[in-house]
Amino acid sequence: MSGAPAPRIFVSAGEPSGDLHGAAVVRALRSRYPDAAIEGVGGPLMAEAGASIRYPMERLSAMGFVEIVGRIPAHLRLLRRLRAEFKAGRHDLAVLIDYPGFHLRLAEAVRATGCPVLYYIAPQLWAWHPGRARRLAAGVDRLAVILPFEREFFGRLGIPTEFVGHPLIDRTGPPSRPEARGRLGIAAGERVLGIFPGSRSQEVRFHWPLFRGIARRMLEEGCCTRAMVAGTARDDYPDPGPIEIVREEPVPIFSAADALLAKSGTTTLEAALAGTPMVVAYLSNRWTYLIARGLMTVHWISLVNLVAEREVVPEFWRRPVRAAAIAAALRPLLDGSSPEATAQRAGLAEVRQRLGPPGAADRVAALAGELLAR
Repeated sequence: MSGAPAPRIFVSAGEPSGDLHGAAVVRALRSRYPDAAIEGVGGPLMAEAGASIRYPMERLSAMGFVEIVGRIPAHLRLLRRLRAEFKAGRHDLAVLIDYPGFHLRLAEAVRATGCPVLYYIAPQLWAWHPGRARRLAAGVDRLAVILPFEREFFGRLGIPTEFVGHPLIDRTGPPSRPEARGRLGIAAGERVLGIFPGSRSQEVRFHWPLFRGIARRMLEEGCCTRAMVAGTARDDYPDPGPIEIVREEPVPIFSAADALLAKSGTTTLEAALAGTPMVVAYLSNRWTYLIARGLMTVHWISLVNLVAEREVVPEFWRRPVRAAAIAAALRPLLDGSSPEATAQRAGLAEVRQRLGPPGAADRVAALAGELLAR
């Protein structure tokens, strides 16, 4: 691009996970285009990486079908502002990261102005509503996906799609088991249950009573000697009893634990990278659950099972979710020599291989370069 003006790139992320992935993309774009004007919607991590955050994301994010309704007015106001900016030619490229409720609408508006759109971390249309793919196809020029099966799914729908690998692979690997146990003060021979009720306050409120009861049962039965919760800095975990709350340091628990009880989501892939067997459970309010049941088109909710395309880890989310059933699935996993634990570790190794090589953000920046050069 010698002699060409520096590109003006808009990057948008609507929630903390998108801010994290967006920061890696901003760094990759800065490396490729040092003089680029990079601005958009995001949070502190994108700002630290070198983006000018003109619209902070904090007031946009929400969880669940019901909860997001309250965010609609803010979304519509921002959409109007951004549509005007793109119509005025302020940007040469839009990179939209996850957050489909807002970004699908924005993609349509942006592409209608003639500005190319690169969508990174595809909406999970394969899980919820494949019919919305027509809207995605109309709004994006390229799709960068992070799950291996997505390339075929979106490709069949006529959307130009590239599998760029999962960004988790680029993070610093989990500590070794001895190192993690040393950091957490776990003695040799102790059997540890790791508990991951979620990183959002709504998730914690739904999961904590169930997860707490199961952890106490495992301790009382002698299936484990310690139970450790990956806690956030802000959330409450009432009446923990013998359960230990480890705040803002979840990564060592992945490696230190003998088995995990985790909510669904990226947490399950982080556990897979650590090779730690797990049981997955997920709760939501009744209306969110009913809406989800009506829209879902897949058999599993955990990313581990979806990537493996078979059941590697037990899942519990269909109502009623019973503590006794979860406990029964968890007991053999706390014994590392059991057939169940051995089989699951083999399945998790397969999942790790399927997540692709490092360099996801660099490949996204390369796709951005192709669109800028058109």
